[in-house]
Amino acid sequence: MAKVKSVLLKRKSNTNKADYGHVFVIAGSLGLTGAAYLSAQAALLSGSGLVTLGLAKSLNTILARKLVEVMTRPLPETKEQSLSLKAFSQIKSFIKARKINVLAIGPGLSQHNQTQALVRKIVSEIDLPMVVDADALNALPGRLGLLRGKVITPHPGEMSRLLGISVREIQKKRKYIAKIVADKYNVVVVLKGHKTVVAAADKKAYVNNTGNPGMATAGCGDVLTGMIASFIGQGIEPFEAAKTAVYLHG
Repeated sequence: MAKVKSVLLKRKSNTNKADYGHVFVIAGSLGLTGAAYLSAQAALLSGSGLVTLGLAKSLNTILARKLVEVMTRPLPETKEQSLSLKAFSQIKSFIKARKINVLAIGPGLSQHNQTQALVRKIVSEIDLPMVVDADALNALPGRLGLLRGKVITPHPGEMSRLLGISVREIQKKRKYIAKIVADKYNVVVVLKGHKTVVAAADKKAYVNNTGNPGMATAGCGDVLTGMIASFIGQGIEPFEAAKTAVYLHG
């Protein structure tokens, strides 16, 4: 806990919301609005000065009513009410206009082909710190090179799809595999599960010892994504941000 306290930034008396980052969460689709809610709310409650949720326009009313302190950005959608590739230009313009300093992408996005194409365009063309989770990871098997410099937060199933190996093999060598991926692709890897592993290139992997089996429930990973993005937006180095968030989250 002492180490965690040393990482978290102390707030000066003369300060304002602009000093603590603006997180842009890109998340949600029909039937999966809860994932977007949890991730955005977690970012806000972890200390972010500003949080905006980008989501399919037809879902905006649901989240705008529920997230009273989070701003929303309605975006072009598919007929299935997931984000469309057409949303990219608006996302790019919004990031520049609103001085976004970190993205969180993936919770509840869906695996619609248009949405997956949008994810690939975002991770390859937008140069910002980024936490990539859930359905954003499901859009990237065989494309790990696009994730250079980013934070990825796979559970074993998502890591299995990314690497094309079995969950059983991943679970047998969790620390080893997380470190290999981190070193090869220069990413911060948060391999979730019992004793979550956090690994980064040229750094000693961290194995977390907090948490409990009660966390094996829908939504826990979405919360973690928001926390990591929040800490990065507040100026904490990504590997330290990931370790700190994992420790506090459990």
